[in-house]
Parts: sequence; structure tokens; C-alpha cells
Amino acid sequence: MHGWIGETFTSDVGWSHLERLADIGDRMAGSPGEREALTATRDALADLGARDAHVETFDVQGWVRGSSGIETPSGETESIALPRSPAGAATGRLVDCGDGLPADFETDLDGAVVVASSTVPDHYDRFVHRREKYYRAAEAGAAAFVFRNDTPGCLAPTGSVGTDDTPLGPIPAVGVSREVGTRLVRRHEGERVTVRVDCETPDATSGVVRADIGPDTDRAVHLTSHVDAHDIAEGAVDNAAGTATVLEVVRALLARDADLSRRVRIVCFGAEEVGLRGSKREAERIDPDAVQALVNCDGVCRGRTLQWYTHGFQALGDAVRDVADRFGHPVSVRPSQHPHSDHWPFVARGFPALLVSSEGDDRGRGWGHTRADTLDKLERRTLREGAILVTGVVAALADADRIDRRSPEGVAADLEREDLAAGMRATGDWPF
Repeated sequence: MHGWIGETFTSDVGWSHLERLADIGDRMAGSPGEREALTATRDALADLGARDAHVETFDVQGWVRGSSGIETPSGETESIALPRSPAGAATGRLVDCGDGLPADFETDLDGAVVVASSTVPDHYDRFVHRREKYYRAAEAGAAAFVFRNDTPGCLAPTGSVGTDDTPLGPIPAVGVSREVGTRLVRRHEGERVTVRVDCETPDATSGVVRADIGPDTDRAVHLTSHVDAHDIAEGAVDNAAGTATVLEVVRALLARDADLSRRVRIVCFGAEEVGLRGSKREAERIDPDAVQALVNCDGVCRGRTLQWYTHGFQALGDAVRDVADRFGHPVSVRPSQHPHSDHWPFVARGFPALLVSSEGDDRGRGWGHTRADTLDKLERRTLREGAILVTGVVAALADADRIDRRSPEGVAADLEREDLAAGMRATGDWPF
């Protein structure tokens, strides 16, 4: 009855695709590498037997890295530009804004070069996203932004800035390692430094991969991931592993003894790392009655315990717990909102949607968004175990009764209650 589980434990479908994407290297939105990844994912889905596997393209604002640096009285300090930073140079006194909490920017930052950490302290009750820190600095009058990694290892972090309305941010922005940032503040806080960013911003094209399995029903479970990654690394965890998991789940669903009672639509997005461009476009175009539920894989394989954000949908949490109990496997279910990654444009419209990530040993992104996001950090067994659970949840949602949508007003109220609304307004991401 459960032969597909044993097959998943010996399958290399997902892992082979993970290697394929990692070996591409630069999969930045709008790049040749992203196009190669979209095409390779389409072909892999077709080879598994998915119907109508194809890529639909759309236009994006491209961003191509040039050189960057921080000029100090003692010489140039190593840094990397944050994607969608504008080109240019800005000079000002160096101000350390610590962890970059909202209150840290309530000081005199007019014309300053602001340094803020990539993490938040343990006692703080919510995560403060990089973009929130960037826009709070800019709103306070900063001339440039320096994003300091909290993870040791001489790894400068990346991550995009910009908004839907203005894809390029208002001030130059760079990332520095924990070690460089600490030294920069220790030696030069209060002194004048210059942040310089060189980049190109050509018109570019991204895309979305779509395919179907199961019966041709009007209503479908959507299984999603993103194929793009930042240009400085392989993007193995973020998010080649998510797309690899999608492929392994597709293989398993096609191999299950019991037929699906609803269609499963596979959607692998491009341009997630630059403002969720692919998924926002999809959410705006889709018929609400066509979605039974959405399961988005982003950040899986980082650890063996999968973490499921249910966004206030009790039926989704119940489905995850039922599958976990059936397999006797631990999971972490979080009913809270998570307004990042490709599920979010759907949640904001009231669609029932799960974000599947995983619990790691360290806080924050760990190796993510650095040059160290490489294949050697991952294990086949973790991908296989996770794929079995995701397969079970997708199949359960396909067989479940209709799951009602939430009102956008209810989602907005959750964001207010969880202290996420102010940060989304600061970044221009408040959708209500």
C-alpha cells in the first residue's frame, strides 16, 4: 500500500535535480542561469509524466552586479552590493544602528552611513526583515546602508532591496561579513566613510514553470517553489532544495497506489528573490475558485524537522498534524503569518496556503544568502524524508473537503496582532 514511501527513500529524482540547479551557479532573476533553471525544471517535470509542462515568461527589472566598496580613513573595506541597490556613491558619518530594530532608527541619521545587523535579539518578539531595516534607515535620512551579517565565517550577506513601485532602492546598499562589520564600527564609527555601488539595470525576462498531474478537475492543490537564487552562490538551500522537493513529490504522487481525487498544479516561480515577482503575478491572475490549497516549499532540507506556517487556517494545520502522526514523524506547526516567500501573495488574498520550511541548528538564515549556500550543506536523507511528508500533506489536501478562504481583513488583523504590519508598511509591502 505504501510502496511509494520505499521508492522515495531510494529515489534520486529530487537530488539529481538539486545537483542540476546548483551546478548552474548564478540563477539571479532575469539572468541566463535563471532561464536555464526554468527550462531544466520544465523538462524534468515532463520526463516524470506531468501534463502540459511549460514556461511562461514575463518582464522584470534586471540587476547585474558590478564592483562595490566602502572607503574608510584606513582604506577600502570589502563588501558586496545588495541586489536592486542603485548605482552611485554616498559619503557620511558611520552610525551603528545595532540590531536594526525600529527604535534603533529613532536618532539623528541625516546623511549617515547606517550599519545594521542581519539578526534580532532573542528577547525581541518578531523577525525584522532586511528590507524593513533598509527602508527605516532611508526614511530617517540615511545616505547609505550597510547590512552586517550576524553569522560568523567571513561571509558577506546578500538580499534585495527595492519595492514594486520603485524596483531600485533609494540609497546605495551593501552587505559585509560579521567580522568586517564589527571591525568597521570599532575603528570608524562617527568618521566619514563612502559607500560605492556599481551595477547595471537592464530590462530582463523571468518566467514561471507550470504543469499538472492527477484528474483534470476545476479545483486544484497548488504545489510551488522558486527556482531563482542570488548570484553569489549555488542557492542550494534557497531554493534549489525546494524545487528538488517538488519534483520528488510529483514522482511520489504519480507512483502512489491510490489515485488523487483532485488535480495538483505544479508552479515553480522565477524572480522570488526580487520582490516575489512571479508569484504576485500568478496570484493576481488566478481564479480564486480554482485553488483548493497551496503548499509552497522554500527553505526545506536545512534541517530534518519541517516547519509549517498555516496562516490561521486550522484545516491546514490539522492536515499536517494528521500526516505527521500517521508517519510518526516530528513537525513544527506555526499558525502565525509569514509574509515572505511565494505563498504570501496568495495568503494576502485569503487563499489557504502553507509555507514549508525547516528548523535549522542556528538562528536566522544560517548559510542562506551567502556564498556558503552550497550543496555540501545538504543531505539526501533529509530531502527524501521531507518529500514523504510533503507528499502526504498534498495528497491529504487533494482529498479533503473544500477549504474556505479567509477574508483579507482577517489576515490584516492577524498581521496587526503579530506586530508585522508596521514593518510591511515601512517596506511598501502592505497589500490591504
